[in-house]
Amino acid sequence: MKSFIRAVAIFIMCVGASPSWASDAPAIAAAANIKFALDKIAANFTQDTGQRVRISYGSSGNLVAQIRHGAPFELFLSADDKYIYQLHKLGVTTSDGELYAIGRLALAAPKTSALALDPQLEGLKTMLQQGQLQRFAIANPDHAPYGERAREYLEHLGMWQHIQSHLIFGENVSQAAQFALSGSTDGGIVALSLAMAPQFQAVGHYVALPSDWHTPLNQRMVLTEKAGDTAKLFYDYLQQAKSRAVFTEFGFGLPELTSPGA
Repeated sequence: MKSFIRAVAIFIMCVGASPSWASDAPAIAAAANIKFALDKIAANFTQDTGQRVRISYGSSGNLVAQIRHGAPFELFLSADDKYIYQLHKLGVTTSDGELYAIGRLALAAPKTSALALDPQLEGLKTMLQQGQLQRFAIANPDHAPYGERAREYLEHLGMWQHIQSHLIFGENVSQAAQFALSGSTDGGIVALSLAMAPQFQAVGHYVALPSDWHTPLNQRMVLTEKAGDTAKLFYDYLQQAKSRAVFTEFGFGLPELTSPGA
């Protein structure tokens, strides 16, 4: 049990941390679900170009609010393209950006949980019907796209009304993943990209969920009007084959790119 608690603590530290680069590096806002993938890409970027970026992770809705109120982000990677379109309509960006990945959900639980994992959530239904389910984690559907899609998934299976009293909301999907692994919940619906991370698999297990039972998680990125040369370079770097391979490594689908030379 001590080793399990230690492994959970390590995972929580990993998902909660952001690279502490020099203050003159451009500030990047990114959806929490891409943390492990984007940290790896950012490290590759620094190795390949000598340039650095500072990344702040959070729920897409909250990051949009920060950008609208003047936060100095030069690039925004959203978990849902609707937020990019909102910013573009407000004139915060000069374009509607580029799709960089297609996200997926996963049902996850700590290895100590009695929850049986399956795409149809039969194990979850059984625990709910038998009164064995205590708490279940998802991201807050009001401002986190992965929480919104988790709600759609549960609605598709006719479970939303029955499970609401058991739900614990994470501020973003990374926090939902922390809750799902903490031992204080029976599990949760999180981002597949987080569940596939080695730090997660050390303490939990997961099953990928069908993507046709919820609105697509079309993840779009865009440069803001504050973007400088390094942010623009990183934006281009994210569309190159090396970066796309990292997204694939963490379970993302890859859209066709439309940028010239991408």
